[in-house]
Amino acid sequence: MTTPQPVLDRLEFGLDGARRASELILTHYRADHLAVERKRDSSPVTEADRGAEQLLRARILQAFPHDGVLGEEFGETPGTSGFRWILDPVDGTKSFIHGVPLFGTLIGLELHGDPVMGICRLPALDEVVYAAAGGPAYQQTGLQPARCARVSAVRRLADATFCFTTVQGFERIRRADLFATMVARAGLVRGWGDCYGHLLVATGQADIMIDPLMNVWDIAALIPILEAAGGACVDWQGRRRVDGGNGISVNAALKDEVLALVNGGL
Repeated sequence: MTTPQPVLDRLEFGLDGARRASELILTHYRADHLAVERKRDSSPVTEADRGAEQLLRARILQAFPHDGVLGEEFGETPGTSGFRWILDPVDGTKSFIHGVPLFGTLIGLELHGDPVMGICRLPALDEVVYAAAGGPAYQQTGLQPARCARVSAVRRLADATFCFTTVQGFERIRRADLFATMVARAGLVRGWGDCYGHLLVATGQADIMIDPLMNVWDIAALIPILEAAGGACVDWQGRRRVDGGNGISVNAALKDEVLALVNGGL
């Protein structure tokens, strides 16, 4: 399978947009007077979130006026081309607010509902991981040449590194039992969460990332990246969909075992 040229064009455009959004975000990072507001769901939002999404939306509207856009902060603008951009300007806003560098800008792209491209840029680390359907996944740090990103070959849960965002997320959906099981069975457990944990799986630095609560904009960019890296990013039922409400990133060797554990088996 080769990547269609319209997708490649949007990948190049998206990578440049992610860089520009990073520059804006970093002007607010660890700022002395960062204003933090609360949305209706009590999640935090800052001027960095809103400003980065406005920047990306304006650029998309100018370059691809017939594409749709869905963003965390400003909702959905329908399109007619079959392409839909899905934006999370600052995934890991709580980390951003606390001055922790493990937050990212997520740019996903669907074609007729199918996730076909994903970009995750970590502004404070100057790293980006990206992929388009039909091609490999790439990881780039600073000005270094991009290199292929691949999931690990770990085959035993006892040897695996399991990542998560918060314990409270499992408790909120009454699945503290799953978290306890993963802690007991995994070889190493670390709270490297949000998009950063998923990218660790895509680059082979971790093996499993489980999120009990995910929105469309949290997962859309990750599905093409994990698939291109040889792994999977699916919901808890094993489906590659953006609206499942939860998600798992995992290498190919552990996928079936992890899904069985999530669904009460083993």
